[in-house]
Amino acid sequence: MKTTVISVLGTQKDAHGGRSQSRWNTWRPTIGLVQQENLTIDELHIIVEREFTDLANRIKEDISLVSPETSVFFDFIELNDPWDFEEVYEKFYTYSKLPCFHEEKTNYYIHISTGSHVEQICLFLLAESHHLQAKLIQTSPKEGHVRHSTDPKGTSTIIDLDLSRYDKLAARFEVERKNDLEFLKQGIETKNPAFNHLIETIERVAVRSSDPILLTGPTGAGKSKLAKQIYLLKKQTNKIDGSFVAVNCATLGGELAKSALFGHKKGAFSGAGADHIGFLKEADGGIIFLDEIGELPLDTQAMLLKAIEEKTYRPLGATRDERSDFQIICGTNQELNNPEKFRPDLLARINLWEFKLPGLAERREDIEPNLNYELNNFTKQTGKYISFNAEARKRFLEFALDRANKWQGNFRDLNAMIVRMATLSDSGRITIELVEEEIARNKASNKVNGPKNLNEDSFIQTLLTKEVYNSIDEFDLVQLLHVIKVCRESTSAAAAAKKLFANSLKEKTSKNNSDRLVKYLAKFGLKFKQIITRE
Repeated sequence: MKTTVISVLGTQKDAHGGRSQSRWNTWRPTIGLVQQENLTIDELHIIVEREFTDLANRIKEDISLVSPETSVFFDFIELNDPWDFEEVYEKFYTYSKLPCFHEEKTNYYIHISTGSHVEQICLFLLAESHHLQAKLIQTSPKEGHVRHSTDPKGTSTIIDLDLSRYDKLAARFEVERKNDLEFLKQGIETKNPAFNHLIETIERVAVRSSDPILLTGPTGAGKSKLAKQIYLLKKQTNKIDGSFVAVNCATLGGELAKSALFGHKKGAFSGAGADHIGFLKEADGGIIFLDEIGELPLDTQAMLLKAIEEKTYRPLGATRDERSDFQIICGTNQELNNPEKFRPDLLARINLWEFKLPGLAERREDIEPNLNYELNNFTKQTGKYISFNAEARKRFLEFALDRANKWQGNFRDLNAMIVRMATLSDSGRITIELVEEEIARNKASNKVNGPKNLNEDSFIQTLLTKEVYNSIDEFDLVQLLHVIKVCRESTSAAAAAKKLFANSLKEKTSKNNSDRLVKYLAKFGLKFKQIITRE
């Protein structure tokens, strides 16, 4: 990695000695900086006001004499008052957002021995808040006197400042962080506490780390979208400058997986008529998202592990390794802890940061905000403004929030429903008729594609009133489903009770377990005979 230093031109200290030969016997902070034996500087960015261009050119010429390996660049920033904190911070903050800073490929230092005290403080703050991922370096004359020093190189020190006391500025950074959170959530005002906490953690990881991320959760929970938002956040904050490459590993198999990921040379196998660079090379400097990573063959997993750890791999048919500096995000809806299907060493490498995304049914309070998002998104894509009439919106939310709707396809199902209704709507209004048609379509689809066994709560809905069903907690629902299953497998209430309360019978803690069963069912308005006779 190259080393780059950012420094403000010292309009007084750097000018000592003028053009005379005596300047070489005088400590000048910028010249002394490039002469430090323990620091080789590849690039020096000097922040300059245009009225001091002549001085800057003099310094650049002298640097070429003492440190020819250092490339010098002038970054012009015009200040009305270098002692005005608000003005200086605003312009330095804008400067920190320039796309020229590639923090993944460069070690940055900020030189804090030149410029006004306000300029120095602002640079401190930008480093502390990680707007500039840089260490701080201070230079000084060895003998503590600027002029006629016996060692004009001076000394240097890497310093670390605790700026936690700057509460007002911390508040400004918090505002920016909240903006980053909203960006990750695509502007959706989510209300689910667990999901919001999850996003807060992901935001911290996204801006501070380039280590692998594993996103788990059911199909349609939003893993692909979140991976893309992580990339866009890192891109707009200059953490990366490469591309986002999304790969569905379920579509890859055998040699195709190796060729697709790592590339191949012409003639590497039958049909390889030309060179192919592969997805890993496409993701150089950016992010590769491997969705359904559990579908990769084991031998491909071994090659991927090497590429993640060493940033090198060998394309099929190649005689030398290729290099690609990428960050990897993986997605899966299945468990990866089966060593016969997934390498434990690869799992250990990709799950440093593991985040489980909840399904839509676990975030029912977020259904309405996502409904609004999907409508707005449809408008952006088609230019056609769509809204529900009051009756239709009430009916759709009633259906969406009903616990009987398990949202098996999660956000994909919600999106599909909104797109269909919006497309079929006349005059930009979704009517109650369109809602009822879509609800019927959804129910029919779930009946065909959903589970058939009676221990699924589709059966329980025929037993309970709607009010009772919607009032049951998830924990109680799971328990009740099991009780109903045992009842339907038993010839009598006594037989069912014997199975359900076997341990109680051993310990003789209850004299009448049949009565316990009857009372338990009665809590939900149920009777044993009703359960075993209902088809």
